[in-house]
Amino acid sequence: MPVKKVVEEKLKTLGIEVGDVIIISNKDEKWEGTLLPHHAFSSEEILTIKLQSGYNAGVAIDKNTEVTLVKKHQETTKKAREIPFDQKKPTISVIGTGGTIACYIDYRTGAVHPATSAEDLAFSVPEIFDVCNVKARVAFQMLSENIEASHWKTLAHEVAKDLNTDQVHGVVIPHGTDTMGYTAAALSFMLKDLSGPVVLVGAQRSSDRPSSDAAQNLFAAATVAAKTDIGEVLVVMHGESSDTFSVIHRGTKVRKFHTSQRNAFKTVNDVSLGTIEDGTVTIEGAYQKMKKGKVTVDDAMDEDVAMLYSYPGLKPEAIPDRKGIVLIGTGLGHVPIKLLPRIQELIKNDTVVVMTSQCLFGRVNMNIYSVGRDLLKAGVISGEDMLPETAYVKLMWALAHGKNPDEVKNIMMTNIAGEIVKRTRSDTGL
Repeated sequence: MPVKKVVEEKLKTLGIEVGDVIIISNKDEKWEGTLLPHHAFSSEEILTIKLQSGYNAGVAIDKNTEVTLVKKHQETTKKAREIPFDQKKPTISVIGTGGTIACYIDYRTGAVHPATSAEDLAFSVPEIFDVCNVKARVAFQMLSENIEASHWKTLAHEVAKDLNTDQVHGVVIPHGTDTMGYTAAALSFMLKDLSGPVVLVGAQRSSDRPSSDAAQNLFAAATVAAKTDIGEVLVVMHGESSDTFSVIHRGTKVRKFHTSQRNAFKTVNDVSLGTIEDGTVTIEGAYQKMKKGKVTVDDAMDEDVAMLYSYPGLKPEAIPDRKGIVLIGTGLGHVPIKLLPRIQELIKNDTVVVMTSQCLFGRVNMNIYSVGRDLLKAGVISGEDMLPETAYVKLMWALAHGKNPDEVKNIMMTNIAGEIVKRTRSDTGL
């Protein structure tokens, strides 16, 4: 009999179902955990269980494997929970978009699911209610790599709607970490005269893992939204690999630097705005204070913009015909000299070309070497110390607001939301 059939027969005979606690014995090894649904990428001979440690394990089954039922799962009915309210506490809005942070554990199966309701979001970290009241809802539920300009616009209007009520002091946006920097930059340009903090927050590790950063990050973000007078778009994430403190980053100067570390986010070419430790917010950097009055949204965006990473052997024809192009050049802002005729051609046809650097830390300076001077002469705009992704979002916004390339250039070279620091500080490097 095929191994797959052996496994199925074992489970059927014992009445074992997904969510049951089982023991799998294989020669001299033994594993105990909750049976999870079969994963599409797993072999048919693999049983996946969630260990008591919180980690998942795939165990290969053969004809000699023993499977023992320890405990049947109990069916539970999800009860509606009332979000508490205390008139003495500030109220924040939590607007869900998806991502690892907005997930919760199904303790019947041990699987992780997205929070699809206001209750799930609010109660994912109930400690928040010690700090503030919560108005929670889900704007959309998607992986962050699928978020586009239309979603940025939706979020901007949702944020403004909440801040333009008397009750809401700040807004928290749980968001996938992979493109959180893009969304933070977009909201920074779209939202005007903020009357409270707008805090994006994510998680590098899901809530079913013992090392999850979701709870601390969300609690820290809520604390910043409820307790500070910052009138900017921010990102709040872990400050180090342990759980000591979280860091407040400006939305236009933050980048994800590591695929999985909890302290993956760093402020680039500027100082972070502050920290949160044990519920206490310490402000260290200069910031825009919240304003009184109505928050407005300026969400005009021209999406005909491309980002192009320069590399040895890049061919001129690889540069597309777009209204705007952000070049991610080498060093101080260079690309292969053979690209110059193509760049000149595009600029003559009113394409706006902005230069940023792959180095990230430091600033573009195209006055040093001849190729840089040639690029400047052709009309390439210096991105100064902007992150490439911030320059990309800003160029979309600038193209929608400038009537001609000269006006767009002026917008790109004007500091609007803290994206350009006039002078690079010696303490903001690696």
